[in-house]
Amino acid sequence: MDHYYNTLRDDVMYMTYVHEPNPRKPPRVIRPLYDPEDPYSKNRFNPIAGGSRWAREIPPVTTSENVVKLERIQLHSMQKAAITNRSSLLGAIMAFRSISGESTEAGGRRTTDGVQVVRGKKSIGNWLREGVPVGVKVDLKGPQMYDFISSLVDFVLPRLKEYPGIIMPSPKSPLNTPHGASGVVSFGLPPEAMVFFPQIEVNVDAYPGKYGMNIHFITNAEGVGAQNAARALLSGFQIPFVRR
Repeated sequence: MDHYYNTLRDDVMYMTYVHEPNPRKPPRVIRPLYDPEDPYSKNRFNPIAGGSRWAREIPPVTTSENVVKLERIQLHSMQKAAITNRSSLLGAIMAFRSISGESTEAGGRRTTDGVQVVRGKKSIGNWLREGVPVGVKVDLKGPQMYDFISSLVDFVLPRLKEYPGIIMPSPKSPLNTPHGASGVVSFGLPPEAMVFFPQIEVNVDAYPGKYGMNIHFITNAEGVGAQNAARALLSGFQIPFVRR
């Protein structure tokens, strides 16, 4: 946390600053395609005229108050065996609690949900039913997420064999896409990476198995180019990136 506010914050602002000599145009007037007062189109599906422009929104003016920062980190793991055997989730829950240090209302904080069980949202074929536990997730905020980054870049990533880094798209990829306008950087770790976390390594035999995970770094970046701003922030935490 001190590294961000003492060093990284100013550097990221310099890297992501966009000079705008002229005032911005007024925002586009959002109107529905059909008149909502027209009785002939009252119950008709009424989309926005011109289509959704979420991925084309201009990012806010860069100031010292809205410098890109990390809001939370979400760890997620899907366990296929839990569809038929719910007890298969116990090992993943134990591992996530050890790695994150989070539990429900930990330290008297009622905003802390701890490790949560992920359930199926809808039935798919004959192998997944709605409401069936399929995985676990945990959200890290505050000092806990910086402790996780420290463990990740100091102990886990350097010990992974043939791990080049988070794969980035081609430089020619457009920025006005849902992915380019999203301030979320995601990547996955294989099951063998779990044993490299120091919280797991000290008593790895206590866990019934190894579990892979998806890691989502959620920032406050928004608008066109938000993905690049989020990558610039994470690179300051020594998280590697590589081009295709």
